[in-house]
Amino acid sequence: MTMTRIVVLANSWKHHDWCLAGIDLDTGKWVRPVTGLDDGRVPKTSMKLGGHFPALLDVLEIPLDSTGPDFGFESENRTILPGRWYQRGKMTPRDIDKYAKRPYYVLHNHRKYVTLRELQQKPFVKRVTLQLTRVDSFKVRDARRKPTDKHNWKGAILSGGREIDVKITDPVCSERLNSGHKPSSSCFLTMSLSMPHKPPDWDEDNEPACWKLIAGVIELQKQ
Repeated sequence: MTMTRIVVLANSWKHHDWCLAGIDLDTGKWVRPVTGLDDGRVPKTSMKLGGHFPALLDVLEIPLDSTGPDFGFESENRTILPGRWYQRGKMTPRDIDKYAKRPYYVLHNHRKYVTLRELQQKPFVKRVTLQLTRVDSFKVRDARRKPTDKHNWKGAILSGGREIDVKITDPVCSERLNSGHKPSSSCFLTMSLSMPHKPPDWDEDNEPACWKLIAGVIELQKQ
């Protein structure tokens, strides 16, 4: 059995289950543990941690295959194998600074999405769907339409010189925002891409797109 040691940088909502991702501490590469479900989402029952729920910056050892289903566009996926998971401590924001980027383009382009065709035209290893970014001007807004609607938190980030609003799927961050928390402007953000889909009235040549998401928010000291 191959045990892989990762630092957790995302454990976000995905269709009533979870999308877990982190960096392999032995290789420095991104890993997204996936199951055999149709989109790879990870139920809590698949996280064999004796009741502990993975949190950002946890160091976990997970039994993973060397490959996994890519769903036609993801390069980081590795299938979860049977067996126990282990928590091996916790890292600090300073520990992960070496993995963070300040890219001109966040996940390939200046838009809120990347089309499936755009990803599939890239060599497999360049089909990047996870990225840790360092931002120093992070802003959030609630995009719900009516006060009675559920909160719909979005974060404003720069990509290609443009400001784009990106949905926040980090459940811990979202709950803190719901309670009135004002986040630090300086953060590490784990950026991810959604599964391909076409929103209503989509006109991008009828081409499915993968939408950019903020899957993890690690706040730094307020400036």
